[in-house]
Amino acid sequence: MNCRLQLFEDDMGWPSSPYGHPESVRATMGDEKRDTLNSSQGPKASTFGLDDLCLEEELSSSTQHEDQIPPDYTPQYTPQRQWPMPLNIVIHVVGSRGDVQPFLALASALQKSGHRVRIATHPQFSSFVLDSNTTSASTNKLEFFPIGGDPADLMAYMVESPSLIPKMSQIRAGIIQRKRDMYTEMLDGFWRSCIHPDPLSNIPFVADAIIANPPSFAHVHCAQALGIPVHLMFTMPWTSTKEFPHPLANIGFSMADKKSTNHASLGDLVNEWRVESLGLEPVPSTEGHRILESLQVPFTYCWSPSLVPKPSDWGPHINISGFFFRDPAPYAPPPDLKAFLKAGPPPIYVGFGSIVVGGIGGLMTMVLSAIKATGVRAIISRGWSNLTGEESPDVFYVGDCPHEWLFQQVAAVIHHGGAGTTACGLRYGKPTTIVPFFGDQPFWGAVVAEAGAGPDPIPYRSLTSQKLIHAIQYCLSADAITAARQLAESMQRENGVQAAVDAFHANLPRDKMACDFFPDQPAALVYGRGKKQVKMCRPVASILVKNGKVERKQVKSYRSKPINIENQRWDPLTAISAASLATIVKMAGATADIIVKPFEEFKRSSESAESLEEQVEKTRRHSQAPAFAMLPLPGVGVPDGAEQSPSGTRPSPSRGGEESSGKPGAMAVAAVNGVGKLAGNATKGLLVDIPLAVTEGLRAVPHLYGEQVQKHDAVEGFRSGVSVAGKTFFYDMKGGLTDIFVHTYTGKKEQGALGAAKGLGKGVVSLVTKSTAATFGLVSYPAQGIYRSIWAASNADMRRSIVDEKLLEGDWMVSMNPTWKMDHAAIVEDFEGVRGMRGG
Repeated sequence: MNCRLQLFEDDMGWPSSPYGHPESVRATMGDEKRDTLNSSQGPKASTFGLDDLCLEEELSSSTQHEDQIPPDYTPQYTPQRQWPMPLNIVIHVVGSRGDVQPFLALASALQKSGHRVRIATHPQFSSFVLDSNTTSASTNKLEFFPIGGDPADLMAYMVESPSLIPKMSQIRAGIIQRKRDMYTEMLDGFWRSCIHPDPLSNIPFVADAIIANPPSFAHVHCAQALGIPVHLMFTMPWTSTKEFPHPLANIGFSMADKKSTNHASLGDLVNEWRVESLGLEPVPSTEGHRILESLQVPFTYCWSPSLVPKPSDWGPHINISGFFFRDPAPYAPPPDLKAFLKAGPPPIYVGFGSIVVGGIGGLMTMVLSAIKATGVRAIISRGWSNLTGEESPDVFYVGDCPHEWLFQQVAAVIHHGGAGTTACGLRYGKPTTIVPFFGDQPFWGAVVAEAGAGPDPIPYRSLTSQKLIHAIQYCLSADAITAARQLAESMQRENGVQAAVDAFHANLPRDKMACDFFPDQPAALVYGRGKKQVKMCRPVASILVKNGKVERKQVKSYRSKPINIENQRWDPLTAISAASLATIVKMAGATADIIVKPFEEFKRSSESAESLEEQVEKTRRHSQAPAFAMLPLPGVGVPDGAEQSPSGTRPSPSRGGEESSGKPGAMAVAAVNGVGKLAGNATKGLLVDIPLAVTEGLRAVPHLYGEQVQKHDAVEGFRSGVSVAGKTFFYDMKGGLTDIFVHTYTGKKEQGALGAAKGLGKGVVSLVTKSTAATFGLVSYPAQGIYRSIWAASNADMRRSIVDEKLLEGDWMVSMNPTWKMDHAAIVEDFEGVRGMRGG
């Protein structure tokens, strides 16, 4: 028997409260003054602390609730239900199960559009992702790629550090370093997820597009390395707006936000990874926190516009789709859960999901006390904290149970405020109490409270049984039930997943992605350059290479969406100062390396001299496994040419003169590298960075008096550097000479003689700055081009490896599809025709 049949239906067909309607009451969090979500008065508007999230009392009638629900949001693009070409899409996700789950629904919809999709996230979610294939109607199977990292450790860290500034105790305990090590591992994992074969089937894969949640960090960098589109999707506001504070900006009264703080703490890791793994230049420190906004990376926010409408200062590249809901999987509840639901009125739900809570005894005492005091029945989810407490006939402890099924059986929900859990409760019209721990959870608690579908959020650290009692009473009131139903009705008119798919397709550079031979296939490789360029999909490139029409070394990776991260300059003074300071800092670091690196090499060599027996003993003590289990088996794992001892162990490292003579050599190499780094930084700073800063700073001067500055093409090498130098010289010189007359005439026309004088002064400034910038540009842009040509040449192996992976995938596609085999002759003939028309 479905337990929902026990719910009492009112005239609207919605279940009434099984506990009656307590007098309408707002659960108060203390005597502090409440601020509305959109308040912009006083310093409170710039903070969003856990204890500052109480909202104004309102909404005592259903009419008031209905008036607050905004009209349906209309996307600023034309939806395209049918996408003409299948793409390889990788979805990067960092976070808990609740962060991963919405992307399963998105992946299923993308597969229905014909795309090959893989989700790259923590290895703990492998089964969760792959098991979704059993309920998917798509013939394409969703792939999983492990990126490393432990979500439980991340959650525990966030609970202990809900603000952005870590505690000194955490720094001393090495927690921050462990977090950094984890992110280093995940950055490498995300890059491998873009170019490595499927771990299970070994089918080659190179991404054509990236979808990611912002905390994955690798997204825009991987997209830049591959030259492909990237689209961010998230369950909380990440883009700055004047309409409400950033949900994570809760450092007292500071305007700092999570983006800049994260870049400050992880920027060095990201830059080191960019250089060593991606072959990209480091991101300037001034640009790291604003990359997404300066590049206008497309964003889709997966929440209901009924809850948070799109702010008016967000551009057309930002959309709000509605929540992502997956199709509920078939679920058969265990007999004891069915029996509990049948035994009485619908219970309330209490659970904190993937939150790892310390000291659960005190928490459970408060929860059980509030349940008993209000006379309700409750289902308590154990979650990652393994919540447990005193047994009671009115309380049922449940393990893993899908919210899509469980929330239909309950009267109200109390949880941590994760976006997915919040959405699921509201989807089924359940009044919601949120006990936030960190992150965006206070934000969603405030949003739910403002809509009237729940009480003010109760921060975990200020939770009491009395506050929980008031919260339960409000959730069972007529006001809360009515507000929750109205939100559910509004959400039922939305299709968040399809809207997100439409937004993703609408932001793709469709015209630039098509293969010249087969427009329904994405171009992945290219032959030739410029207007003579021939774009090829993977199978076509594979066929042409195998038929000898194109040499492998002539094929390059095609970049359908080039990304250029440049240092933004605002005026000559700050530009020159910043470039000079950056050069000095780099030279100081290189000078320190001349001393520090040899010492580190000495230390490393000393540590490596530890005997194998000592290593085995330490490992044995750590793992409590027998010592012989740590030794290689006879004949296995022994390097070619190495002798093996009769016991089966590898020979111990030598301790004689050979080892000691290696230390000075390694130390000398480290010192020489430091000297080379010092010379390189000095040369680049004096010949490239500072002259370029002068040029760009002077070109930015018109911004200071409200004029637009003409953008130039990206400098990717010496040839493009010379081209940019020539074009900017012409336009800047022309602009400087004509501005004297234009500004003077315009000023006189608008303000008479005074305006003419102002215009003349503006024209003189324009002439001086533009002509000087044009002159410096003749040197700085070619110099930048030379530097980037050298950089590209030194990282050619990385780019060649991408080409090899794409050709390998093309070989696999040809081998699996007989149609490609039949088209060999036609493809070769078409290539000759296309190359001939383009003068190749």
